[in-house]
Amino acid sequence: MGRPRGLLAAALLLAIAGGAAARAEEKSLPGVWGGVGIEEHLGSFVPLDAKFTTDDGAPVTLHDLVRTPTILALVYFRCPNACDYLLTSMAGVIRLLPATPVRDYQVLTMTIDDRETLADARKAKKLSLESIEAPFPPEAWRFLTGSAEDIRKVADAVGFHYVRNGDEFDHPLGLVILSPQGKIVRYMTGTDFLPVDLKMSLMEASTGTVGPTIAKVMRFCFSYDPQNHKFVFNILKITASFTLLVALGLVLYLLLAGRKRRTAGRV
Repeated sequence: MGRPRGLLAAALLLAIAGGAAARAEEKSLPGVWGGVGIEEHLGSFVPLDAKFTTDDGAPVTLHDLVRTPTILALVYFRCPNACDYLLTSMAGVIRLLPATPVRDYQVLTMTIDDRETLADARKAKKLSLESIEAPFPPEAWRFLTGSAEDIRKVADAVGFHYVRNGDEFDHPLGLVILSPQGKIVRYMTGTDFLPVDLKMSLMEASTGTVGPTIAKVMRFCFSYDPQNHKFVFNILKITASFTLLVALGLVLYLLLAGRKRRTAGRV
């Protein structure tokens, strides 16, 4: 009886290992699925020599801009839904944020579409500032356009993976928090943020302290569906994890039960 149980336990372990290997092949980068997602580069630096144009038409580098704790958002300005939701959510949090813009922090919103123009940036900025519903210095929230090369350089540095899909983009949603030196100190994934979390992130950024990503649980349980522009529950992911835990529990049960029987047989 002990031998069949041992064989069954070995088979279950092989099945679990095979499933884990298959998932590892499917997911080549942590946090990235189908070429879309955020691969965290905490402690790394953004390329401060990357060149952009601000919404007021000024040519700048990130070195010119990143001089204070910075909230960086990668979107595209003509995004039909998800990016607007992210920017509106940011505006709502900024309205409640117990910090002084320009002095304590700034916001940079960068397009991932090199075809977008100064007019697109200005329109997106106007709508975002209006969404704050309170006085806010325009210089504290800049909207940037740039070349495909410089956009890609920044996106790669922060681990922002996106895919062009016709005239639109499949892309993740979230914020990257930078120190005044351009160090990546925290990621805030998703679209719903708490003022206290953002305040804490900016305080850590002011000293260059790297902190854990906020909303890891949300990102695990929900994925953004870029085609339907909504978050969907990761039922396959949750089911696979639950099945793995059940299988491991069964293996442990079989091994312990077999050991108890062998011990009882010797007595």
